[in-house]
Amino acid sequence: MPSHAELASKLLRDAAAFFQTIAEQNPPLKEQMDENATVFEQVADLVETDPTGQIDENQ
Repeated sequence: MPSHAELASKLLRDAAAFFQTIAEQNPPLKEQMDENATVFEQVADLVETDPTGQIDENQ
């Protein structure tokens, strides 16, 4: 059974894949959808590597 963090990172990666698919199929939205996908991938990385970490808002 996956942990909450593992499930969250999988959902985030699935959402990133969704945005990448939309980007490929809709050129006018490509830039925004690629940016969304990147953010979701980055958050998935954070959840996987440091699930209880906090983001420093001063950076």
